[in-house]
Amino acid sequence: MNVKDALEIVSQTNPGMVRSHNEDSVTCVTEHGLVVLADGMGGYNAGEVASGIAVSVLSSEIRHGLEEVRPESIDAASGEEVGVVLLRDNVKKANLSIYNAAQSQPQYSGMGTTIVTALFYDNRVVVAHVGDSRMYRLRGEVFETVTRDHSLLQEQIDSGVISKEMAKLSKNKNLVTRAVGIDANVVPEVHVYDVEAGDIYLLCSDGLNDMVADEDIGATLQMLRGNLALAASQLIEQANDNGGRDNVSVILVKVKGNYSAPQGWWVKLMSWFKS
Repeated sequence: MNVKDALEIVSQTNPGMVRSHNEDSVTCVTEHGLVVLADGMGGYNAGEVASGIAVSVLSSEIRHGLEEVRPESIDAASGEEVGVVLLRDNVKKANLSIYNAAQSQPQYSGMGTTIVTALFYDNRVVVAHVGDSRMYRLRGEVFETVTRDHSLLQEQIDSGVISKEMAKLSKNKNLVTRAVGIDANVVPEVHVYDVEAGDIYLLCSDGLNDMVADEDIGATLQMLRGNLALAASQLIEQANDNGGRDNVSVILVKVKGNYSAPQGWWVKLMSWFKS
């Protein structure tokens, strides 16, 4: 089964109940198993510009990069899989694009964005993120966070300054320690995970998890796992019902079956036709 047929993907974004415009951007490139979510920051709608640049660069560059080579192929320069290299390098490329735009246009000064992006291939998923936009996974009855926030609050939790229970009441939830576009260079965190049929992956901006507790997010996905579009709508509705203080965006990816990379004579035959 190819990755397009193996995955069910839905996305929704909403300005929330307080903000007058939406600075989140999302995109899904289903034929390549790519999903991207960015949560922009900056005044005068600059956050919207930053997140838009990030999503555009990731989607266009990775689509182009996968036209000639498969993601599970090994990159000669780095020795890593092409999928990993593409995600990491193009987050960095998006970072530089946003940074240069902010430097050249005063109205965009200081703009930036968080980002979480995933590329599904060969029964795995590569996840890259910067900032506090998250990925979660529902596997069977277990709902857990896949990414770790790049935030002051997370650093305080890790160092034992505050507990996870205290963190829920903190006023420092939105202070990120790493973002795309703020500096000329950024280091995205990149990991590879095996996937299983039935897995559901949730990518979201902090407008969801700041408004809805993780256990409630997990319960919603458990209950509505058979209807991803309704699950996405329900998650956004919950965030808005709880105050909707920020834009809220979600991408849901359900793994319907095996999408292992083709092997053997078929790969050789296809390579021969391309040469």
